[in-house]
Amino acid sequence: MAKNYTKEDILNLAKTEDVRFIRLQFTDLLGTIKNVEIPVSRLEDALDNKMMFDGSSIEGFVRIEESDMYLIPELDTWMVFPWTTDEGKVARLICDIYNADHTPFEGDPRGVLKRVLKEAESLGFSKMNVGPEPEFFLFKTDQNGEPTLDVNDKGGYFDLAPLDLGENCRRDIVLTLEKMGFEIEASHHEVAPGQHEIDFKYTDALTAADYIQTFKLVVKTVARKYGLHATFMPKPLYGVNGSGMHCHQSLFKGEENTFYDESDELGLSETAKHYLAGILKHARGFAAITNPAVNSYKRLVPGYEAPCYVAWSAKNRSPLVRVPASRGLGTRIELRNPDPVANPYLALAAMLAAGLDGIKNKLPLDEPTDRNIYVMNEEDRADYGIESLPATLKEAIDEFSKNEVIYKALGEHAASHFVEAKEIEWDMFRTQVHPWERDQYLTQY
Repeated sequence: MAKNYTKEDILNLAKTEDVRFIRLQFTDLLGTIKNVEIPVSRLEDALDNKMMFDGSSIEGFVRIEESDMYLIPELDTWMVFPWTTDEGKVARLICDIYNADHTPFEGDPRGVLKRVLKEAESLGFSKMNVGPEPEFFLFKTDQNGEPTLDVNDKGGYFDLAPLDLGENCRRDIVLTLEKMGFEIEASHHEVAPGQHEIDFKYTDALTAADYIQTFKLVVKTVARKYGLHATFMPKPLYGVNGSGMHCHQSLFKGEENTFYDESDELGLSETAKHYLAGILKHARGFAAITNPAVNSYKRLVPGYEAPCYVAWSAKNRSPLVRVPASRGLGTRIELRNPDPVANPYLALAAMLAAGLDGIKNKLPLDEPTDRNIYVMNEEDRADYGIESLPATLKEAIDEFSKNEVIYKALGEHAASHFVEAKEIEWDMFRTQVHPWERDQYLTQY
């Protein structure tokens, strides 16, 4: 967890642990981890905010005539990677992006989340707690080290070795994460063959987003040691469950969980109900952010435990939002549609902005849907006022573009560049001829 490091602490730690290289890490608009690696001899310059890079080379950042940008390290993110190379130990610092004039860059995803968190603070909320549950698949690699579509086991939900042949790899991932300061709550085989989940303890939203990015890096790195390819692709295989990233969330004022009210039948405060109402109101608008790939919408279909419908319940898992049974400090809501290809900074910013809109406008919360929505027909859902999530990335982009609250939360720069990139992605998919089409039509017509 955060250590409140000073510049002197980091310089001493680098020397004590014989660190040779430092990765100045940041995230582009599409959620891809980027870094500038420097030798330890340049560490003091980096800590003095003197490191620049070419922002025009990064997806969704700036034009070539505005390319000079600063990497400003967040000192509390100092972390030494447990694995070593022949060249020595490597550490990392996660950075914020600043313009050449030393002002925060509007399109920095981490900066976007910080802005929405500041809005929450202005409303009296000191912290947004988030507990993410990212899932992933492990596939075998071929003789060239390239990923195949062969899963590494035939296990199912909570299975053990010998069915779960990824158990040793998953255990190694957990041990590596613990060495890096993660507090792991659970790890297990998921529903589909080759699918796994590792849950780490909830923390504040910014740290949680940093942890998600670090988690992805560790999972992929450790999997390679076992000759496996780890992927966070939401739906890599047809006919089995996809990978989600459920996000448990709550708002605190100091040590008080503002989502809890012991006098309420469900233990939910008015704040929690308004927040949840905001999530439901804007769910279609933020789907492009929480589910940002063409492939995301292959997961959000009935029959595979992924939510498709905008509703909530404290009793069943078919709606979009579930209220877990824990009460008191553990009172929270669980948003079930996000997937692990989402940029975690933008996704958490969008969720928080939606919830805050519900709080600011005191949005009323509809009654819970305690029936299994998957077995309802369209008429039943209409009677209950249950909308569907977008069915395609294109539909999600259109919903995002017209949602003023979520669009504004990201800011014009990030939002417009995100839309542009995703429209290109959709058009590339739309105009491609896919194997299914050839299988279906080539001999039939």
